[in-house]
Amino acid sequence: MRPFSGAALSALLLIAGAWPAGALEQLEFLTGDAEKSLREDLMAASLLRQLREDGRGDPSEILAAAREDYARLTGALYVNGYYGGEIHILLDGREAAGIAPLDAPGQIAGAVIRIDPGPRFHFGAARMRPYAKGTKLPPAYADTKPAYSSAIADAAEAGVDGWRAIGHAKAEVADQEILADHATRTLDSVILLEPGPKLRFGRLTIDGQQRTREDRLYEIAGFPAGTTFDPAAPDKVATRLRRTGVFQSVAVTESEVPNADGTLDIEISVAEEAPRRLGFGAEVSSSEGLALSAYWMHRNLLGGAERLRIDGEIANIAGDVAAAGYRLAARLDRPATFTPDTSLFLSTEAIRYSLGDLRIDAITLGAGLSHAFSEDLKGEVGFEYTHARADFLGSSATYDQLALPTSVEWDRRDDRLNATSGFYLNAAVTPFLGFGTTGSGAQIKGDFRTYRGFGGDRFVLAGRMQLGAVLGPSLAETPPDYLFYSGGGGTVRGQPYQSLGVVQMLGPDTYETGGQSFAALSGEVRAQITDSISVVGFYDAGFVGAEGFSGGAWHSGAGLGLRYNTGLGPLRLDVAAPVSGDTGEGIQLYIGIGQAF
Repeated sequence: MRPFSGAALSALLLIAGAWPAGALEQLEFLTGDAEKSLREDLMAASLLRQLREDGRGDPSEILAAAREDYARLTGALYVNGYYGGEIHILLDGREAAGIAPLDAPGQIAGAVIRIDPGPRFHFGAARMRPYAKGTKLPPAYADTKPAYSSAIADAAEAGVDGWRAIGHAKAEVADQEILADHATRTLDSVILLEPGPKLRFGRLTIDGQQRTREDRLYEIAGFPAGTTFDPAAPDKVATRLRRTGVFQSVAVTESEVPNADGTLDIEISVAEEAPRRLGFGAEVSSSEGLALSAYWMHRNLLGGAERLRIDGEIANIAGDVAAAGYRLAARLDRPATFTPDTSLFLSTEAIRYSLGDLRIDAITLGAGLSHAFSEDLKGEVGFEYTHARADFLGSSATYDQLALPTSVEWDRRDDRLNATSGFYLNAAVTPFLGFGTTGSGAQIKGDFRTYRGFGGDRFVLAGRMQLGAVLGPSLAETPPDYLFYSGGGGTVRGQPYQSLGVVQMLGPDTYETGGQSFAALSGEVRAQITDSISVVGFYDAGFVGAEGFSGGAWHSGAGLGLRYNTGLGPLRLDVAAPVSGDTGEGIQLYIGIGQAF
C-alpha cells in the first residue's frame, strides 16, 4: 500500500505554463500499448515535444523541459487513472533525472520518452466528509469507477460549492487522504472539508465608476445586504450592472475575511464604456431592395444609466414596392425602476411604409415596463397611442387606437446569431381600443424556433414556426399594421416581399391588404464545410387568411444558402425560388448578417 498526501497529489497534477521554444534533432515518444486517448494526453503534456515542434535548440532548455516532463507526464497518467506508471526520459542515452540542472551537456541531439502506464486503477472507496445536504457529486467520483484524478478535483469543488450554497461562504478543502493499493489496483480517496461558519451578506462597495451616480449604482445592483450568503447573488448583482450597457467590465470580489458580526463584504469594480455609440447596418434582397439603417445611442444620458437610442431606416430602395419606406424612432430606458430587474421605457416612432396596395403613414407614442425574470426570460408591457393614415386607390382611411402591447421572450439559444442548440420563444398579445371607424380587439403573435446540432455541431437542423391572429374587429376595421402578410426574408424566401395578402373591394376596384390570420413554417439544414464556411438548404411555407384559418391561401419557397463566419456572426447569402402558390416567379436573393432565424 502506497500513501499519497493531498499536497503531493496536487503538486503532481500541477500543469506548468508554456515553456520557451527549444529544439531536438530527434524525439521518440514510446507508450507501449497505451490507448489512443492516453497517448494523446501524454504527448500534449510533454514540454520536450513542444520544444521539438517549435524547432529551436538550447541544451539547457531541453534539460529543464525534460526534468519538468516527469511531473507533467505523471500528472497526465493520474488524470487518466494510472498510478503505477514508469517514466524514463533519456537525453542522448542518459536519464534526464540524473543530470544536474547546472551540468547540462553542450549539445543534445536526441531524446527518448518511454512510458509504461501500468494498469488503470479504480476507486475502492470514494468518500467526502463532512457532506453538505444537497451536494451533487460528479458521477465519476464513486466506488468502482475509474480513479481519474480529475474526478477527485471535481468532487472537491462540488463539495465546497455544496457548503457555499447553504451559506458557508468560506468553505474549503482541509485535506485529502488518498491511498493506492497496487495489489488490487484500487485507489481509496477521502476528501476532508472545512465548512466554516454560516455567513450573511455585509456591505457592498462599488468603485471605478466615472460618470454614473453612486446612488443609482446601488439601486441597479439590488444587493441583498443582511441575507444569508448565496453564491449566486453577487453574480446576479454583476449581471444587473452589465445589463445596463454602461460598463465595459464588472468584477466581483468576496472579502477574504468575514466580519466579526458574521457578515461578509462584497466589492465590485467597474470600468465604464464610452458613453456614446454609433452603428450602421445594411441588408439586400432582390425583391425588397436595399435597406439602410443607423442608430445613435447614449448609454448614460442623465448619469443614472439611462439609455437613449435613436434609430433611422430607409427601406425598399429599388425594391418591388413602388416607393421607399422611412422610419425614425427613439426610446429612453431607465433601469431599476420599482425593482432592480425592472426598467421603465418611453418611446416614439414615425414611419412611412407600404403594406400590399396601402401606403401607411403612422406615428406612435408609448411607455411601459420591461422586466428580466432571469437571463433567459424577459417580459414587457406597454401603453401606446397610434395615429395612422392609409392611402389606396386615390382614397384614404384614418386609424386611431390605444393599445396595451404585452410580450414575453424566452431565449435558450447557445448563440443568438448562429445557434446550434436550444430554442427561442416570443409570444405577444396586444389588446387595442379603436376610435371612430377603427375597431377594437386583440392581436396575438407567436414565434418559436428550435435548433439541434449533430456531429460536433458541424450539422444543425433548425426549425421555425410563426403564428398570428386578430380577434374582434372586421377586416376593414382592423388597423393595417396589425394585419399579416407572407413573403420575403422574414417569412417565405423565394416569394416576393409581402406578396401573399387578402384582396378587398372598393366599389368596382380591388386592392390588397393583410389578413387577420397568419402561419409560417421554415426548416433549414446547415452543414459546416470549413471553420469559416457553411452551406444551408431551406424550405419555407406561409399562409394568410382573411378572417380565420379555415380559408386563405398558402405559398412556399426553397433554396440554398452560403454562410461565412466573420467572428461577429455569419455573413448570409440565400438564393431561393418559389415552390408553390401564384404570388411570384424567378429567383430571389437575400444578403445579411446572422442566420435567417
